[in-house]
Amino acid sequence: MSPQARKAKADSFPIRAADRTHVPVKTKDFLSVLNLAHDELHRVLDLASELKADRAAGHKPMQPLAGKHVALLFEKPSLRTRTTFTIAVRELGGEVIEPPADVAFGGRETLEDVARNFERWLAGLVVRTFAQSRLDRLAAAAPRLHVINALTDEEHPCQALADMLTLREYLGPLEGRTLAFVGDGNNVAASLAHAGAMLGMNVRVASPAGYELPAAVAAAARAVAIGGAAVEVTTDVAAAVAGADAIYTDVWASMGQEDQTDARERIFAPYQVNEALLAAAGPNALFMHCLPAHRGHEVTDAVMDSPASIVFDQAENRLHAQKALLALLMGR
Repeated sequence: MSPQARKAKADSFPIRAADRTHVPVKTKDFLSVLNLAHDELHRVLDLASELKADRAAGHKPMQPLAGKHVALLFEKPSLRTRTTFTIAVRELGGEVIEPPADVAFGGRETLEDVARNFERWLAGLVVRTFAQSRLDRLAAAAPRLHVINALTDEEHPCQALADMLTLREYLGPLEGRTLAFVGDGNNVAASLAHAGAMLGMNVRVASPAGYELPAAVAAAARAVAIGGAAVEVTTDVAAAVAGADAIYTDVWASMGQEDQTDARERIFAPYQVNEALLAAAGPNALFMHCLPAHRGHEVTDAVMDSPASIVFDQAENRLHAQKALLALLMGR
């Protein structure tokens, strides 16, 4: 069965009536997938599916952010995250501002004072920065301000929401399925492990020695796993992809690691996702990437452009997953 046929079949799986109730999530902030309870993660994904269908049908969107302002505070470059959050806030009825990151993070005043100022003007603050600790400080200092992690060096939870939404579209319920991440045990791998385990997926992360998923991240994912889902960390890429429903990869050198590019090219070369590796997973395996992709490095053109590739579905679903998150986090 082709990926497209499987997607059409999976789209028909029933959503529990209880999950269609748009009950706000309890957490004030979304700094990590782990801020959500298991049922809340399902609610975000269910609402994302509804909002996506409504948008495709041309239905007028709900306006839970009407009269509210949300700031995008981006210290790292962005294409998908900036675009989709901007559209998401506007389609939910809110207004977007973009304060200069070099001023907010420039040391002119403490992060705590920055947060206390934003709290007087904004409903939400979407932050893309380096250290996760910066988000912790912003969120703790402003009890009325909703802070959202749009990427840090440690986690990328909004990407994981879009990824789980995409996998659900192709595979249906995810409990018992297997996701193999091949490459650096980085922020993307961390949030995938959290979200996958919470949905009952087996998550295998294959990395070169010294670049594995941090032990604390794997332990946290195992602690929230349901349905007997396993979280495995290995250096054996062949074992990781065997029988996997999807293979996921990311760039070998993330933002801020550019000085390591040449060394990482040599170390990660055996972890390239090419036609042979995709075939080793099985004939129905999907290919995933958070983008941007460095074609010819972590993934070949043949895989990136193959029928197995669902990377642009993932990119599209950033919009729908983030709309659902915003609505349930700070909507009326």
